[in-house]
Amino acid sequence: SIWVQHLSSTSTRIMGVCAASCAGKGGGSAPLVVIAGPPAAGKGTQCDKIKETFGYVHISTGDILRDNVKRGTELGLKAKGFMDSGGLVPSELIVDLVKDRLMQADIKEKGCLLDGFPRAPDQAQAMVDAGLKVDKFLLIEVPDETLVERGCGRRLDPDTGDIYHLKFKPPPAEIMDRLVHRSDDQEDAIRVRLGNYHSQIDGILPFFKEVVVKIDGNCKPDEVFGLVSLGLEGL
Repeated sequence: SIWVQHLSSTSTRIMGVCAASCAGKGGGSAPLVVIAGPPAAGKGTQCDKIKETFGYVHISTGDILRDNVKRGTELGLKAKGFMDSGGLVPSELIVDLVKDRLMQADIKEKGCLLDGFPRAPDQAQAMVDAGLKVDKFLLIEVPDETLVERGCGRRLDPDTGDIYHLKFKPPPAEIMDRLVHRSDDQEDAIRVRLGNYHSQIDGILPFFKEVVVKIDGNCKPDEVFGLVSLGLEGL
């Protein structure tokens, strides 16, 4: 992860910029939606559907970082130095990358879909301290045992990069022998990630209790999106 845990001061800087950058046309406010969920809950799929339907700009720190590195920007080159040496990108540099993205016109016009932030209670506190108004906090919920099953069944085809699932997306029989069960998809590793997620989200939610919308993620993606759409009504 490119995030470090203690970002109170730097988080305030991010959120202050976001509050300014999410101003919409005519002096109103474009929506700010936060989306959260445990690993393998299908959050990425829902983000794609939200972008397509509602037009929000998807803000992911990982995407911003990779884009700047790819384009060879000054900030991207700084970040690449840390990445190439195997170190964490400093939080101050992440702030600068996010600030640069949030200042762009598309976000001011369309609003933000904030994905992966806040990731810890101190980051949530920073949002409150900055006076940032989150319109909706979408929380995708899936039972741990279901998430373990989703994760443990995944297999990677090293030749193509395709991901299969032994139950939900079975691979062709002729490639079965070459598939890889990644260490991240082992049960112990999945349960550690889930434990970390629960410990963080339990401390984050109280900051947003007025706007939290809990979404049952234990169904088909289109059905989940139906619940997401209901949760975003009125924005």
